[in-house]
Amino acid sequence: MRGLSTASTQADKKITEALMAANAGIAIDAKGIQLHKTEMNAFEFDATDCPDLFPPLVALAAYCSGITKIKGVSRLAHKESDRGITLQEEFGKMGLKVDLDGDLMHVHGGNGLKGTLVHSRHDHRIAMACAVAALRAEGDTTIEEAYAINKSYPDFYDHIKTLGAQVKGGIDLSALKEGFKG
Repeated sequence: MRGLSTASTQADKKITEALMAANAGIAIDAKGIQLHKTEMNAFEFDATDCPDLFPPLVALAAYCSGITKIKGVSRLAHKESDRGITLQEEFGKMGLKVDLDGDLMHVHGGNGLKGTLVHSRHDHRIAMACAVAALRAEGDTTIEEAYAINKSYPDFYDHIKTLGAQVKGGIDLSALKEGFKG
């Protein structure tokens, strides 16, 4: 990945800390950030000050062996959806067990995911997290209301195609209303 500033003041840059904690094979240098395939392990992460990271953290934790603990669930109730419950339910459809315990989320990863029908709940971050998680899921995934990504990242599906994702429906809003297949 190029163009990401490690000196950014954006809270979302903390994703690099989660990747390192998960043993994701991350290397950061002046040229950019590189990821190398490796066995990943469960991690602990405090997302209280960066609650928008919960969806990608759950997608990451799904492929980490063990139980990942993410703190800050109380910050999720008043987003585009109640993200704690939404992540639990939508990733649950993919076969991932997610427990909510007060301000903690426990993600039971490492067992793989299955492709299925999920719903974005009109939440751009849920749509993107489900799409990313579906990249390694067994079988096809359809995301209802997939066009929710247009709120923040209209080129998202085009960009994951460059990673080898098979996207059906394109970026045309009328086609995306039918769902994202990956």
